[in-house]
Amino acid sequence: MDNRLASIDLGSNTFRLSIGRIVHHGGTAQIYAEDKLRELVALANGLDEHKRIDAATVEQALAALRRFGERLRGFPPANVRAVATNTFRVARNAAEILPAAERALGFPIEIISGQEEARLIYLGVIQDLPPSDHRRLVIDIGGGSTEFIIGQRARPLELASLELGCTTWTRQFFPQGRITEARMRQAVLAARGAIESIASRYRGTGWQEAYGSSGTAKGLLAILTENGLSPRDITLDGMERLRAALVDAGQVRLQDWAGLKAERVPVLPGGLAIMIAAFQELGIDRMRAGDGALRIGVLHDLLGRDLHQDQRDETVRQMLGRYQLDGAQAGHVRNLALRLFDQLGLAAGPETTELRRALGWTADLHEVGLAIARSDYHKHSAYILQHADMPGFSHDDQRLLAFLALGHQGRLAKVRDYAPDRARWLALCCLRLAVLVLRRREPLASIPFHIQAQGRTIHVMVDEGWLDAHPLSRFLLKSEVDVWRKAGFTLAVS
Repeated sequence: MDNRLASIDLGSNTFRLSIGRIVHHGGTAQIYAEDKLRELVALANGLDEHKRIDAATVEQALAALRRFGERLRGFPPANVRAVATNTFRVARNAAEILPAAERALGFPIEIISGQEEARLIYLGVIQDLPPSDHRRLVIDIGGGSTEFIIGQRARPLELASLELGCTTWTRQFFPQGRITEARMRQAVLAARGAIESIASRYRGTGWQEAYGSSGTAKGLLAILTENGLSPRDITLDGMERLRAALVDAGQVRLQDWAGLKAERVPVLPGGLAIMIAAFQELGIDRMRAGDGALRIGVLHDLLGRDLHQDQRDETVRQMLGRYQLDGAQAGHVRNLALRLFDQLGLAAGPETTELRRALGWTADLHEVGLAIARSDYHKHSAYILQHADMPGFSHDDQRLLAFLALGHQGRLAKVRDYAPDRARWLALCCLRLAVLVLRRREPLASIPFHIQAQGRTIHVMVDEGWLDAHPLSRFLLKSEVDVWRKAGFTLAVS
């Protein structure tokens, strides 16, 4: 299974599983599609007036995930990535549902931000497009959100995610599936109002080609072309003709339209209104359908990690420059913290590997809060790392970075809400010790101590004479003993 990758896209309308096989050609790795599964769950339809997903929809989702889990049995955890999108982002009971969903699937599930969803969509779409230097606009209308991306080659230039989706828009503006001119006009105007927030920036950046990914765009293209409403691509004129026909009929009837799939009947009005609004507000002439999508982007992002081309490394590098951090000091702290972490000899496995990487990234960025204020900068660092748009990082990734940043100095009571396990406490200890002994912001000729952990006792064995030559470090290490005692650990310095 090590040469196979799997991505799971838990969308607001449909759950999708894609499995790809890695094939190396010389020095290049490519992914070949091997298997895929899809389940219509209509998660967004299960949201009640309190933004909670109802029990029946949750059970339907869990049943789909159990079937996916059976197909993925035997896959290494590092080769599988499951991402949840808008409905999980907005559902107030998402935290209650997530543990059961992860048990059903058998793998962790990341609730990704809208920005991250947009980045992964673009990464997926460009895989199936011919190479070009043109700027490309990609619009992905999902069940609960719509992502807008402008990119050039592999680089996204503009990323946005707006809370308008074909499922939620249909529920809001076309209850019981009834379509009238007034309802359609309201749906288009409301969508234009949301898109207006990005329109000026996107028109300023500009593009030469437009692509629609997801089922809405592909469904519209099939209906427009197979019924003679557009000759080849999605056009505003073709959509206006479809709109007029739907208003005349008062509903979407499967038998009326060649190319219309039964599963798209309930969400077609909302998707059409959003696409018309995008064409009008952004000034799109015509749009082609892109075959790639979020799940394909996730596969290629996984491939990048496997080939040590992790987007998260690039994000950290860019943040170092954007916030004008002291790169030399960050590097010294990173190197020492990671060497201490390696001394702990924690059990090898994907979780330990990811924790080590998170420790390194936090060491790089632990002073990012200085961009706000020197006082309590560690709190500002934690806030930035938890809430900033960080391409490649999931919410869980960022929460781990925030835990480490918040706890790298001061008392430890403030990090208890993160409910860290033993391994994360130990990683935090490595970061605190590295920051402590590098307070003079000068590199160390050698590591002056060795660290071991047994249960909840952390042994720090210091080189003979080093504490005598470094009285400030002696004082700070003595203070650490009391800090860790209050956190339920014994820090023994000898």
